[in-house]
Amino acid sequence: MLDGSIWHKPSYFALGAYGPHRALPRILDLLDEAGVSATFFTPAWVVEIWPDACRAVIERGHEMAHHGYRHERYWDLEPDQQAEVVERSQRIFHDVLGAPAVGFRTPSGDWHPDTPRLLVEAGFTYSSSMRGDDRPYLHEVDGALTPLVEIPGRWDLDDYASLAYTRNPDYPAGQDRIASYELTLDNWIREFDGSHAEGLCMTTLFHPKVCGKPGRLLLLERFLAHMRSSGEVWFATCREVAAWWSRTEAPVNPQRGDQRV
Repeated sequence: MLDGSIWHKPSYFALGAYGPHRALPRILDLLDEAGVSATFFTPAWVVEIWPDACRAVIERGHEMAHHGYRHERYWDLEPDQQAEVVERSQRIFHDVLGAPAVGFRTPSGDWHPDTPRLLVEAGFTYSSSMRGDDRPYLHEVDGALTPLVEIPGRWDLDDYASLAYTRNPDYPAGQDRIASYELTLDNWIREFDGSHAEGLCMTTLFHPKVCGKPGRLLLLERFLAHMRSSGEVWFATCREVAAWWSRTEAPVNPQRGDQRV
């Protein structure tokens, strides 16, 4: 859990281990069949424990990005503590995966006021952590735009909201039952249809241990089929989206705030 209690609850480790051990191979096969690339935001501790599984993600054409070392709450860490987490995680990514991460997603969906500055200084090109838009934008530091692209995500497309079941305590708070699979799929499709109608950037927050079980994988298969059916959707990693947006839509000089015309 984000408060650190998970490290004292061994039963949760089995739930988490299901992701890289059983669910990830299914998800990678599904993405291969659909011809879709994805970004996997992964705690560096997971990279240490399951290096072969994490290397398989990259070998099959996907992106691995930063998600803390042990899923820390960044808003609860001082800047030097955040920097320590980032540096340690980047060393692991480099040593195990061959390169440091260029993308960042805060594990808790929020961060410390100094986190954007840290990310810029650490060389990250994008974050996918905030909820305040459905289009990419640039972060500000000290009132000035930076090159750090934000690719917002929303709880509407977080599989935990509908499909997670945990106990002692129930997590998320108040969530102790699994929603109907048909209603869950209907929700996802409606979110996509609305985003597609406006030409927006839609980002999912799916977890292999949650959505990679056999019955739920069929939901992902049907969801992907619906999105692909229009033939007008660009499926891309967050790294590709950030590069495209910086090249075509972002201000010409982020430090001065100049705008493209």
